[in-house]
Amino acid sequence: MTLLFETLFNGLAIGSVLLIAALGLAIVFGLMGVINLAHGELIMLGAYTTYVVQLIFRLPFLAPFYDAYVLVALVAAFVVSGIVGVLLERTVIRRLYGSPLETLLATWGVSLILQQFVRSVPLASAAGLVLTLLLALLGPAVLPGQWLAGPRGRFTRAGVWAGAALVGVLAAASLGSLVPSLSRANPRNVDVTAPAWMRGSIELAGLTLPVPRLVIIVITVVAVLGITWFLARSVWGMRIRAVTQNRPMSDCLGIPTETVDVLTFGVGSGLAGVAGVAVSLLGSVGPNVGASYIVGCFMVVVLGGVGNLLGTVIASLAIGVMTDLIGAGRLLTAWPGMPPSIAAVVDFFATTSMAQVLIFSLIVVFLQFRPSGLFPQKGRLVEA
Repeated sequence: MTLLFETLFNGLAIGSVLLIAALGLAIVFGLMGVINLAHGELIMLGAYTTYVVQLIFRLPFLAPFYDAYVLVALVAAFVVSGIVGVLLERTVIRRLYGSPLETLLATWGVSLILQQFVRSVPLASAAGLVLTLLLALLGPAVLPGQWLAGPRGRFTRAGVWAGAALVGVLAAASLGSLVPSLSRANPRNVDVTAPAWMRGSIELAGLTLPVPRLVIIVITVVAVLGITWFLARSVWGMRIRAVTQNRPMSDCLGIPTETVDVLTFGVGSGLAGVAGVAVSLLGSVGPNVGASYIVGCFMVVVLGGVGNLLGTVIASLAIGVMTDLIGAGRLLTAWPGMPPSIAAVVDFFATTSMAQVLIFSLIVVFLQFRPSGLFPQKGRLVEA
């Protein structure tokens, strides 16, 4: 019984990390049909945002609140990755809707650019750039409509961008002076230290439950409930579902479809940033940290059924349990009398990397018989 509960918990922990990483992709790929190979790099940006927030909270005037930096990092990572996702949609993706191959190649190029960006650009300058984009994108939304109308609207927007750039430069310079390590480019991996309340483990019914994984499970549950409520109950969530099912009719009914596209991509990208916070708490952060999750994310979304959040949850948890069951060699423990030939095969796959190879191979075989995944789309959503 202890082995069963230990397997379920470890599978839930692994599946939670995979789920929170795939949740944003389920929005972008599942609802919009966009193959975004830069999704892993959006996770990486969330992880680096956590690292920057951690260093800021180590400053003397914020040191008393250091244990709360993770909560701030969750919001900051969502905003940073969301802004980059919105910029990606408005500059690249918008021109490639309906062209999946071109979108795939373009986002792959963006992923390479982002990887090299974090290697070559100081994080203080990157933070200033993100702040500039945030102010420039939100500025017109808070200005009176008459300021943006007519010929003077161009000058107003130019002034907003100029002011945002000035604030971004000043913020980058200030951050670099307060935290000197952020003023230098660092291509090496960096480490994020969990706050005191996230360290150690809890003993429950003979099981040792690591606190960081428990926190990640809680973050995942909150994220799933939040995105489910957003899509099912909020006005913009219903608009997203309407545009997904029938874009021409939604346009005729007055729904701003271009705004819906931007919002959908921003929310999906922001969720990738939240996944980056979880990933940063499990190991070191580097430019390639997101690349190790992108294949698993696509596998989860496709296996669960494109566009189905329930299928995404079930698929991620199933892959997590199978990864722990096979990769940790628990099958050998649960079945000590296993025939030698089968035991040799199980022992060969009893590593995390080889377990993923086996699981992904089984998923490929499964999709040959059920190409639409566990929960295929129905109705008009299939025709869209």
